[in-house]
Amino acid sequence: MAKQYPDIDGVQSEFISRQKIFFTATATAGSRVNISPRPTDCLRVLSPNRVVYLDLTGSGNETAAHTRVDGRMTIMFCSFEGPPKILRLYGKGRIIAQGSAEYGELLAAHYNEEPLGARQIASLDIDLVQTSCGFGVPLFDYAGERPTLARWAEAKEKDVGLDAYRREKNQFSIDGLPTGLFEEPAE
Repeated sequence: MAKQYPDIDGVQSEFISRQKIFFTATATAGSRVNISPRPTDCLRVLSPNRVVYLDLTGSGNETAAHTRVDGRMTIMFCSFEGPPKILRLYGKGRIIAQGSAEYGELLAAHYNEEPLGARQIASLDIDLVQTSCGFGVPLFDYAGERPTLARWAEAKEKDVGLDAYRREKNQFSIDGLPTGLFEEPAE
């Protein structure tokens, strides 16, 4: 049975800290719905109503484009180990540009260092937390993180550079919406 809460409580925060993966969903009225997997080691619970995650360079940048237009974002965690549970965080998302003062402050306060490939920070102001049973979620054994993305970023930086890749692949969503990636950060 689904239960709704106005914010993240201690039990939910503990549940989030035990997960190895989460999914971010965004869309606009005229776009495709995007769902992306993310590693939880990049996510931080800043308050009962706010989470952020350090977003690494990928093949697209749908979250940035969608939050610029619409703002709606859902983050979902599923328990793949232990008792079944699904936890969703609903709210308004926004992107914090790399190079902005806010990005630097969050990086300094909540991350030990900026990994190669870091592109922006996604922030979610939460207006609803919902839990549900998770009985349909299968059990999986966690084997570890893939080193592939870090190796790709290292090789890309040595080759044509991450900036060139982002200019080619991350400036627009698959529906042609601008991501704002190369706009000057607001101070």
